[in-house]
This record gives sequence, structure tokens and C-alpha cells, in this order.
Amino acid sequence: MDVISVVLAVVGLGVGYGANQAVTRKKLGSAEEESKKELAKAKKEAAKLIDDARAEAAKASEESRKVEQDRRRELKDLEQRLVQREESFDKKLDELDKRTENLRRSEGEVDGLKNDIKDIRTKQQDKLEKIAKLSKQEAAEKLMAMTERDIKNDLVGLISKLQNEAREEAEEQAAVIITSAMERMSSEVTAERTVTSVKLEDEEMKGRIIGKEGRNIQALQRATGVDIMVDDTPGYIVLSSFDPVRREVARQALEMLMKDGRIHPARIEEVVAKAQTAVQKDIIRAGEDAAREVGIVGIPKEVLQLLGELKYRTSYGQNVLKHSTEMAHLAGMMAEELGADVKTTKYAALVHDLGKALTHKMEGKHHHISGEMLRKYGAPEAVAHAAEAHHDDVEATTTEALIVRVVDAISASRPGARNISAENFVERMRDLENVAVGFEGIDKAYAISAGREVRVFVRPQQIDDLSAIKLARDIATKIESTMQYPGTIKVNVIRETRAIEFAK
Repeated sequence: MDVISVVLAVVGLGVGYGANQAVTRKKLGSAEEESKKELAKAKKEAAKLIDDARAEAAKASEESRKVEQDRRRELKDLEQRLVQREESFDKKLDELDKRTENLRRSEGEVDGLKNDIKDIRTKQQDKLEKIAKLSKQEAAEKLMAMTERDIKNDLVGLISKLQNEAREEAEEQAAVIITSAMERMSSEVTAERTVTSVKLEDEEMKGRIIGKEGRNIQALQRATGVDIMVDDTPGYIVLSSFDPVRREVARQALEMLMKDGRIHPARIEEVVAKAQTAVQKDIIRAGEDAAREVGIVGIPKEVLQLLGELKYRTSYGQNVLKHSTEMAHLAGMMAEELGADVKTTKYAALVHDLGKALTHKMEGKHHHISGEMLRKYGAPEAVAHAAEAHHDDVEATTTEALIVRVVDAISASRPGARNISAENFVERMRDLENVAVGFEGIDKAYAISAGREVRVFVRPQQIDDLSAIKLARDIATKIESTMQYPGTIKVNVIRETRAIEFAK
């Protein structure tokens, strides 16, 4: 039984193994066949991709070849055009060379012809001079003398007749117009001087104004630039300065100090600042009032500012603002009679002396400065020209300008209108200050004591004590070399350093 069991087991194992081998071979055959199919399919796809790539490569190659052919064709055309242009330039250069050569030959021929003509003219002139026994100049002079002798009497008579007729008519018409204007316009002009008096309340006030060791009066003089004299006239303080604006500031400051009663250096500086502000407001108001008086509107505010400053300016002792308003009225009347532009004429007459407010700040003649400022601030050109041409060095090209020139002479020439000595004094004071401020490091300079002293205030940051001594000598030397004056002039250079702090 055991043997049979073993045999059966062995036989079972052999049959199982054979069956398993058969199944395995069948599976391997199916896998191999499947892999062959996949391989064939892959080969077909690879062949197709290769064919597509070859087609694309062939197409790209063909396009590249066409692009290259087009570029070569363009380059060839460009090269051909360049060659043609170069040939054209060469031809033009050859033509220019030929023309230049021809011109040179022609110039030589022309020069030769000129010389031949000159020789012929010279020979002809020599022959004529020999025949006439006169030189060219002598013949011309003789001909002119004969012509002049023949027509001289006729010309003289005609010119004399025309001049007399024009003079009679012009003088008659001008006399009527000017007389009419002067009859309609009459004003009083008071010659202003270089001093202003302030009445004292009592002698005690004089002492307070002077201050201990003169500190108050020195501070007042330093702040205003005005020479203050307290002992010249009993009961009055005399303020002396060629600049009327400074005198007005000093006068108002003194009156405020005496009314307030507190007089010391710090208070003086504060009051002077207030007085300067008040005078500035008065200047603007004076300009507006003058424009309103003569009936001119639309004047730029900068021009009104300069016009108002003329209230404190004098010309040969004549108040410039009063002179200008008087001129504006006269000019308007004459413009009506002559048919000129009344507004332009009055406007120009009112502002013709505008430059006198700036002559101490700008170089040049006042009428040139007037024209420059009017153009700068937008006044009409006709007004600027008429104002600039009111003196003889600028030609008056309009009727309005001529009227302004005439009325300026009328207003200035009236008896008592001007004081020449006062104007000369003012000019000398201004020149003296200008000499001082021409140096570096100068803050301000004041001419006082009728020009016998000039006080120069320097910037302490720029000028030390030794430099101040040298500066005084240099200013004195320049005054000696550039100015003419009687007596001596004291140059007083002041260097002041202040340290200010507040206790809180």
C-alpha cells in the first residue's frame, strides 16, 4: 500500500509538472507574438516620424534657400545702386572741377578786363584833363560852383519864404495851445530843502532825546542815517539829510518817541521800524492818489510804488511828484488840442521821472531807467517811449513824446520851480554814499553834516577791527581821488557786534 501511494504521488507530480510546463509555453508564445506586434507598430511610427522630419527639414531648407537667394539678390541690387551712385558722384566731381577751373579762368579774364578798363579810363581822364587844362576835382568844383551860382538866389529866396511861413504858422499855433494849457493849469510848487525841524515840548525832552553820554541820539542817527542837531535852533530839533525819505522816517520816529515818553536805544530801533512801515504805506497811498488825480487807471502796482516814492524826491528843489502831476494835467490839455492820445500822453507825463526814485540804486540816466522800468512792469510801449524820450538824447518819434518833452520844459522853467544849488548838494551827498558802499563788506552808508562826514556801517562777520581801519583809509583815498569838495570829509567806519538772548 505504501509503495502504491508513493508511485501515485510521483505520477501526480509528473502530470502536474507537465501540465504546468505546457501552460507556461503557451503564455510565452502569446507574449512573444504580442511583443512582435508592438515592435512592428513602433517601427511604423518611427518610420513615419522620420519621414515627417525629413519633409520638414526639406521644406525648411527650401525656405532658407529662397531667403538666401532673396538676400543675395537684394545685396546685388544694393551693390549695383552704390556703384551707379559712385559713378554719378565721380561725374559730378569731374563737372565741378571743370566748372571751378572755368571760373578761375573767367576770374582771371575779368580781372584783366577790369585792369584794361581802368587803364582806358585813366588814359581818357588824362586826355580830358590835358584838353580842358583842369583836373577831375577842379572840373567838379567848377561845375558845382557854376550850378550853385545859377540857382543860389532862387533857392535862398524859396527857403527863406518857406521858413518864414512855417515859423509864423507854427509859432502862432503853438502859442495858442501852450497859453491855453497854462491858463487852465496853475499850481504852486515849493522848493524843498535838505532839513526838517521838529518842535520840542521842553528842554527836558531835549535831554531825554540826547540820552546818557549821547546814547539815544547816536542810536537814532545810526538807525535812520540822519544827522540830528539839537543845539542849533532853540526849541527845535533839526534833522539834516539829503534823502527826504530818511528825514521823514526820522521825523515820524521822533514825534512817536516824544509822545510815548519811553526813549532808549531798544525803543528807538522799534519806533524807527514802525516809522519806516508808515512811510512805506504813505508812499503807496501817494502813488495811488496821483494816478487818481490825473485820471489814469490800470497802472501796475510796481509803477505806483515807484511813483509814490517821488513824493519824497526833489529835482533842483522841485518836488518830483508835484512836478509830474502838474505835467500830466498840462500834457492832457495839449494832447486834446493837438489830437494826440490823451490817456497815453497823461500816463507818460505822470511817470516820466520814475527813474529818479531809483537813481541811487541803478546806474544810468533817470529817463533811461524810467523807460526800462515801464517796459519791465508791462506799461504800454507808447508810454515807455514817451517817458524815455523827454530828454534830447533819445529821439521822440511820436506826438505824445514831443508833448511830454515840451511840458517838462514848461513845468521846470517856471520862476521859483527849481533850485539848482539844492540839487547839486543832493547829488554830491548821493555820490559820497555811493563811493562808500562800493567796497566789500559794507552794510549801509550815510552822508551827514552837510557832507562833512560819512558814516559807514560794516558787517562784523566780514570785516574785523584791523580791516575796518584799512577800510576807512581806502574810502578816504577813493573820495580824494574821485570827488571834488570844499574842506575835509570825515570817514567814520562803525563795526558793531550784537549778542541777543531772551530770558523766559
